[in-house]
Amino acid sequence: MSIGNLIGALPGGIAQGIIWGIMALGVYITFRLLDVADLTVDGTFTTGGATCVMLILAGWNPWLAMLVAFLAGMAAGAVTGLLHTKLGIPTILAGILTQFSLYSINLAIMGMAANKAVSADKYALVVTSRVIPPTIAIGAVIAAVLIAIMYWYFGTEAGSAMRATGCNPTMAKAQGINIDRMTVLGLAFSNGIVAFSGALMAQLQGFSDINMGRGSIVIGLAAVIIGEVIGNALCGRHLNFAGRLVFVVLGGVIYYIVVTIVLWLKLDSNWLKMFTAIIVAIFLAVPYLQAKQRNSFARAGRNAARFQKEDK
Repeated sequence: MSIGNLIGALPGGIAQGIIWGIMALGVYITFRLLDVADLTVDGTFTTGGATCVMLILAGWNPWLAMLVAFLAGMAAGAVTGLLHTKLGIPTILAGILTQFSLYSINLAIMGMAANKAVSADKYALVVTSRVIPPTIAIGAVIAAVLIAIMYWYFGTEAGSAMRATGCNPTMAKAQGINIDRMTVLGLAFSNGIVAFSGALMAQLQGFSDINMGRGSIVIGLAAVIIGEVIGNALCGRHLNFAGRLVFVVLGGVIYYIVVTIVLWLKLDSNWLKMFTAIIVAIFLAVPYLQAKQRNSFARAGRNAARFQKEDK
């Protein structure tokens, strides 16, 4: 282990973190705005990578391939939404069913092969692990554009209706909002972003793999929670919606920096999933423990004030 090796590995971790941060933007829509647990993302992340790689191999422009990957992810997310809204299947089970079926669909997309390689020597990929600085810059620009689009959309009437659906479905329905439509649209938009990030990741690593999306939901949640905790700690009440989205992407970067440090310490990579679970659990617990502590101090202050009045 040497500091030089760690410094040399950090840019690669940052590049991956930005792409996972983009994926976390999709998770944020369902987890925070719609307030539903969507497990479709483990499948749509692979769908995006598989679709993008196969289209690039077929001679498509990588940007167009990523656009199609986005649309494929939206279609998968819409299926989850329809299973929930039209058939009454709980969202978590609807997501599992869609994710389960996507395993076969993703294999079919890749010609029944478990993985497909795409070389930066033959194709002009948008991002590649061979040139990390441009990859970081392109990823940051894409993330900024997505944040700007989301900030604009969720400020519109349609976007506000979607946020209202997640905040209070009963009240939203009473206001004339079609909550079923908003749920389907939100799940579609979320999984479209996840598939888009999968397309970026497939280009970065140089191949798509049937298992590349396994555990994506946990990583996405880790990025969301880490970003929110850090954002609230630094900005407090001044943190607006755009700031939250920025910190979600930064959460993905921070998560992968931690992963890079773990690998640098020569720890067995098989323990990474356990470390991820621990990180998510810690950051999930922090807001609760902080609120509990504040409430305890508040109660103590009120009790002290009451006792002082009684003594007088």
